[in-house]
Formats: sequence, structure tokens, C-alpha cells
Amino acid sequence: MDENEVLLTEEGFKKLQDELTYLKGPKKMEVAEKIKAAREYGDLSENSEYDEAKNEQAILEAKIAELENMLNSAKIVEKVSTKEVGLGTTVTLYDYEFEENIDYHIVGTTEIDPMQNKISLESPIGKALFGRKKDEEFEVEVPAGISKFKVLDIKKSV
Repeated sequence: MDENEVLLTEEGFKKLQDELTYLKGPKKMEVAEKIKAAREYGDLSENSEYDEAKNEQAILEAKIAELENMLNSAKIVEKVSTKEVGLGTTVTLYDYEFEENIDYHIVGTTEIDPMQNKISLESPIGKALFGRKKDEEFEVEVPAGISKFKVLDIKKSV
């Protein structure tokens, strides 16, 4: 894998495209309006509204460039195997400490959402999960200590 390559699920790629469309359209127009309104306040050398709007524009342009770069170097993972844990899979684990099942969705690094149990292969649990097969047990060091899990099921993420 190329070090500049960004691995994404199809959902993650679409989400980045949607964000880019928003930033290049409505958001860019909103910032342009702020700049236009700030110019009308007069002397630009002492106009804090103008400075803020220009800073917002610079941040917006940087974000647009970052997203375009990510999308240009993105590799969408299409072939998802359910024989082992990898990008684009949903894994059901048994957590021995809490005696409960938990699902993790393995996603690209730009798609991480801990509240939705979306983790990347670069997280501690993601690293420990990568390549595991159904019924495998493993331990992983997490901030709270060592946790022990068992892989109960591997499915293709929807």
C-alpha cells in the first residue's frame, strides 16, 4: 500500500465527497458573503470582521485542498472477506470483562466514530483484530488495561 493512499469504505468515500461538495458550494458562498459584508464596514486595515472572514476563507480553502487530496489518493475497499477481520467488516466480539457482546465496524481512519463503534485498523483494538478469524480469542492493551475478547462473527458492513 502506498503511504499516501487513504483506505476508505464506499460509505466513507461518499461522505467525503458530500462534505467537499458542501464546502465548495454553500459554505464557500457563505464565506464570500461575510467578506463582502465586512468590506462595507470601511477601512480594511482596522476591520476585525474582514480579518476574521479572510481567516475563515483560508481555513476553508485548506480543508477543501485536504479533502481533494484525500479523495484523489483514496482507495475504496470493494472486496470484503468475511473469513477474517479487515476494512469494511463488522465484527461481533464477546468481551470477557463485561460479559457482553459488542459490534465494531472496521472503517478507514477518516471515518472513525467511537459513538457508533466505528474504529480503524490503527486503533489498539483494530490492530489486534486485523486478520482474526471467527472463534479466535485475543487480548489487547487498552487505556484501562488488558481486555480479552473472542470473535463471534464477521460480516460485511452495510
